[in-house]
Amino acid sequence: MKSFSRHIPLVFLLGTLATAVPAQAQEFKAGFVNTDRIFREASTAKAAQAKLEQEFSRREKELVDQGNALKSATEKFEREAPTMAESQRVSRQRQLVDQDRDFQRKRREFQEDLTARKNEELGQVLERANKVVKQVAESEKYDVILQEAVYINPKHDITDKVIKAMNAAAGNGGK
Repeated sequence: MKSFSRHIPLVFLLGTLATAVPAQAQEFKAGFVNTDRIFREASTAKAAQAKLEQEFSRREKELVDQGNALKSATEKFEREAPTMAESQRVSRQRQLVDQDRDFQRKRREFQEDLTARKNEELGQVLERANKVVKQVAESEKYDVILQEAVYINPKHDITDKVIKAMNAAAGNGGK
């Protein structure tokens, strides 16, 4: 009888722990944000994309025009080359090679400039998104917000809340 009474506090303690563990597990709150959706759907991301298109459209058109002119010149050279004098053909070929080299250089510079500016703009959008994510996490008492995951249950996805908050902030002057 004495050993049974010694185990009563232990049984009581285990019972208390068993009921306390699920309560603690339910308190942990996790969320997920899909940054790709933010880059596609948030008004600040759309504005950044429009700004980039405006900023680079003239250079892109010039490159397309230069590429088309080079293509036409090459086709003309191929048609006329058989009837050209050797020195004229070599000279014209060198000229086309130089034009192509210039075109390739400009195209590469354009792509590098565009990539750098895109990274700049998207970095600013991500910075704004992270501030909003932090605000949502603090106001709704999340313990963790993930931006990348192999799988996420849709009930934990707070992307819509973040996009709405970003759009509302953009509508109020970005505050």
